[in-house]
Amino acid sequence: MAGIYIHIPFCKRRCIYCDFFSSVSMEIKSQYIDALCKEMALRKDYLNSETVETVYFGGGTPSQLDASDFEKLFSSLHQSGFNLKTTEVTLEANPDDISKTYLESIRKAPFNRISLGVQSFDDSELRFLNRRHDAQTAINAVKLCQEAGFDNISIDLIYGIRYPSVRDVWQDSLKQALDLNVQHISAYSLTYEEGTELFRMVEDGKISPVDDDLSISMYELLVDRLVQNGFEQYEISNFAKPGCRSRHNSSYWNGTHYLGLGASAHSYNGQSRQWNVSSLKGYIDSIQGGEIPAEMEVITPPIAHNDYIITRLRTKEGINPDELAKLFGEKAKERCLKLGDSYIKEGMLVLEDNILKITYKGISISDSIMRDLLL
Repeated sequence: MAGIYIHIPFCKRRCIYCDFFSSVSMEIKSQYIDALCKEMALRKDYLNSETVETVYFGGGTPSQLDASDFEKLFSSLHQSGFNLKTTEVTLEANPDDISKTYLESIRKAPFNRISLGVQSFDDSELRFLNRRHDAQTAINAVKLCQEAGFDNISIDLIYGIRYPSVRDVWQDSLKQALDLNVQHISAYSLTYEEGTELFRMVEDGKISPVDDDLSISMYELLVDRLVQNGFEQYEISNFAKPGCRSRHNSSYWNGTHYLGLGASAHSYNGQSRQWNVSSLKGYIDSIQGGEIPAEMEVITPPIAHNDYIITRLRTKEGINPDELAKLFGEKAKERCLKLGDSYIKEGMLVLEDNILKITYKGISISDSIMRDLLL
């Protein structure tokens, strides 16, 4: 199994928290689509004829593309020689791009999963984040997708937004999400990435981040509420109804190979990791010249070990020390358990049934825990 990710970097406007590569200008959209099609042909051998079971359009805002754009991209994808036997084809979309007319226009495209960037069902929070939609628009978007026949719908939510009665607002957002009867929910703590407007607001003292105790409380509420309503938590931030895990995103955590197409897209084939240049002009110019504008990192044994630690600690499956020893040697197992012991004593990690996992308490410092277990 392998996957293909296609990056669509266009947005109508930038959210204050977003550090993904994107552009608010659509002037070179057609040139970018042409470059994507050409990159497909240039990289047709990257996955070594592995069966491609998932395709994911992410961004940016892929729902800024119209039906003719998707028709061209899917046509090129099929003509490029990939071994396509897709079972999951995902479109990321903004709620305010979703209309009955738009959904009808893309009906011929093979999308069978849609991921909506809702973020919150509170209008004040949405305005603060500089989202384009309001809560009712998000609700309507989910219902329109359901009426159009989508039975695998995911929504993204953000918690820990600085706003009065933030925990109450979070409870209301969770209730609304559950009332919509979607199949998948991804939920993330608001992060303050350097270079974003949100980061500058913190630096200027205009806002203060939610404290760790409140963030942990909101995360616990998230997990409890979703699990009680039939969702399985299969990764730190991802919850699915039975049979509705994101197969594509799971590939990033279980070592499945994937090809990333487009500016800033990442690829992984087991031997190396590649990432395209984060520049629309640089990407288009290079592709038009027949060159792939990518840097590469060879996967050495230490890198493979660290990848295993990071990805497994994010998932429900956790780290099996015996599997770690089988893959990287007995010393790797002993080192992991020794370094993890202090976190176990502090309640940040738990070792149960020979599986090492992060606890609720450890979620807020999960990045630090992972770093400490790396080589």
